[in-house]
Amino acid sequence: MLHFIYSDELPDLLEIAGSTSTRTSTIMMQHILAAADRFGLDRLKQLCEAKLCEEVNVDTVATTLSLSEQHQCLQLKAICLKFAATNLGVVMQSEGFKHLEESCPSLLSELLETVASVDEKATVMSSKKRTSSSIFGLDLADGAAAESVNPNARRVRRRM
Repeated sequence: MLHFIYSDELPDLLEIAGSTSTRTSTIMMQHILAAADRFGLDRLKQLCEAKLCEEVNVDTVATTLSLSEQHQCLQLKAICLKFAATNLGVVMQSEGFKHLEESCPSLLSELLETVASVDEKATVMSSKKRTSSSIFGLDLADGAAAESVNPNARRVRRRM
């Protein structure tokens, strides 16, 4: 925190931690975010939130999601929910997920809603069919006369 106060930038956590593990740097960043929130260092909190958004992975998503809920980090929470929803099987097997179940059970219902939303979007995208008036990969409005350009550069009016 002192490094931030004097320089207005995040410290290099890999250098400080003496480890090349992103998990270690993520855990340290989580602690710095909590301290920044506690002491009202909003810019440091925003920088930590942005950095944590970049480093979301299966091992840290559950603890990061819990942290985002505790410290009202809405962007981080949204990214964690989407990541967890799209990788639910492996996330549920992680130790962090057990921690999430115990510390923030209310987040499980939000996660379920996100999973449903992701599934619904995937279903809509895969069930969308091309109409018979589809020309060159573009769907045209049903019932309307379709005008397009053919490969010979002539305008063609198709009858419906």
